[in-house]
Order: sequence, then structure tokens, then C-alpha cells
Amino acid sequence: MTEFIHGNVSDEDLATRIKQLARKRDAVILAHNYQRPEVQDVADYVGDSLGLSREAAKTDAQVIVFCGVHFMAETAAILSPTKTVLLPDMAAGCSLASTIDAEQLRAWKNEHPGAIVVSYVNTSAEVKAESDYCCTSGNAVEIVNSIPADKEVLFLPDMFLGAHVRRVTGRDNIHVWMGECHVHAGIDPDNINAQRAAHPDAEFLIHPECGCATSVVEAVSAGAVSAEGAQILSTEGMIRRPAISDAEEFIVATEVGILHRLRRENPTKRFFAANERAVCAFMKVTTLPKVLESLELMQHRITVPPAIAKRARQAIERMVSIGGKPTPLSLDPATAEDPGE
Repeated sequence: MTEFIHGNVSDEDLATRIKQLARKRDAVILAHNYQRPEVQDVADYVGDSLGLSREAAKTDAQVIVFCGVHFMAETAAILSPTKTVLLPDMAAGCSLASTIDAEQLRAWKNEHPGAIVVSYVNTSAEVKAESDYCCTSGNAVEIVNSIPADKEVLFLPDMFLGAHVRRVTGRDNIHVWMGECHVHAGIDPDNINAQRAAHPDAEFLIHPECGCATSVVEAVSAGAVSAEGAQILSTEGMIRRPAISDAEEFIVATEVGILHRLRRENPTKRFFAANERAVCAFMKVTTLPKVLESLELMQHRITVPPAIAKRARQAIERMVSIGGKPTPLSLDPATAEDPGE
């Protein structure tokens, strides 16, 4: 432990020390939307995984402290190979990403020779390296539609996103890995419909670029949840939407951590979680003392072997080149926004 974090130190004092040490280390602090509020508040940038990776790629800072989960820090390291990427807590994993590893994917590919592999971005670097394409929820349909219709597709690891893609594309040659995010269980159709009944005038905001909300996307496309009044939005779209909407209340279908940013940036509006139990334990392991210790000791550095990084980067770049616009889920075209990335 560093000398800075002995004894009882307030969050305010910790934040001050973190900022001072970050300047000394030439470090930028990136925090995912689902981090603890105090971690978000000390960060230089707050956003979703791809947005933060892009910040990592363009920053002039030599050190990147990634307050997120392991696969996100890996992606930042792939896109920023000359930078030092630190993850404050190595326990920050991802239940969705851990449902498949590279060995399992290679075995699956052997069962379907010639199939095209499309991997959700919530995967490890080794899995990305075994993939032909990465995708987000926003461009998964577009990427699969770009693949010749006679080609088998192996879609992984999110079974909810895979079911949605299969339904929307109408392809019967998509094989879906049966993986899921543990948080999704807290955002099911019954919870959503109950909240919408309790707040009938509220807009329904869905952030599709995370595993915990893909079950919601699938439920909307399946008709289990009404698309009326729903907005499929990127993180920044979610933050902007309340300011331009006449609605005073919003139901948010994603991990509850984003409520802090929504309330902070839209103080006159009211926000409700689709389910308050939708909490990612992995996102919450990062604390201010751990961020400070990471900077003080320059730990834990995340690196990706060059051969794996090269192959994974190819899959990521293919994802970016195809685009990020989603297939609409019967949204009102007069109000729907472009989710972007």
C-alpha cells in the first residue's frame, strides 16, 4: 500500500492526491459510466468502452489509468501500443467476456470450417484475435448483413444480442454462443414493463453498447417490451437526450452506474433505473484508494502480446470501418437519435 492511503482519508482528499499524482505521472484517467460516482468524478473522461478507447488512442498522455474492466483496458492497449495502460484492480473482469476463451473458440471454429466469426466487443484480446470481425450492439446487424448470405456465421458470446441479430437479419445460418452478462437478470421485461407502468410519461432510454442491455434490445425486437417511446442511444446520446426532450422523467435500461452522470448533467430531470439491482460487481471493485495506488506503484500494467494485438486490431478496425449505426427497433423516427458508437 502507498503512504497516501493509510488511515481515514476523505474522498475529496483522495481525489486531490490522485489529480496531483496524475499530473506528475503524465497520466490521463478514464472511467467507464458504470464506475462508482466518486471514481467518475475524479476522471478526465467518462464514457463507454469504445469511446474511452478512442480517448486513449488520441491522448498525448504517456500513462492511461483505465477505470473499467479488463477487456476494455486490453482494447486500449491494442489501440495505444506505445502507452502504459494501468488497471487499478485486476479483479475487474467481465462475466460476459469470461463465457468463452480462445481455446473454446478455436474448437467451435473447427466444428464449422469456413464460418465467419463475429465477436461482440465484450471479449478478451485473445478471442478478438481469433475473430474475423468485432461488433457493438449498434452495428452487429450491419456487420452480419455485410457477410455473404451463404456463409455460416459464428456469433459470440452474447446469446441475447445473437438472438436479436438472427431475428432481424432473418438468417438461419447464424450459430450463437450461449453466453450472457450476469447483470442482465436485473433488467428483464417484467421489470421494465412495471417501471413503465409506474412512470407512464417517462421516456425509455436504452444504451445498447454493453452486455447488460442486450437482453433489452432482444426483448424489444421480440415484442416483449414495447418500442413506443423508446430511445436506442449511445452514452453521449443518453446524456444529451434529456436536455432536448420535453419529458421530465426517464427510465434507463442499463447498469445503474450511469444514473450518476445523467443526474449530474441533467439536474432538473428525474431518472429511474429499469431495475435497481442491475449492478455490475466487477465495475464496482475500483475505488479511489486503488486508483491512487495504481498511480503510485504504476500497477497493474495491461499488455497484449504483439502477435495477438495485431490480429485483434484487424477485427476491431473492420468493426469501425463498417460503421456504428444500429438497425432501428421500430423506434419513432421523429425522435430517434443516431446511437453512433
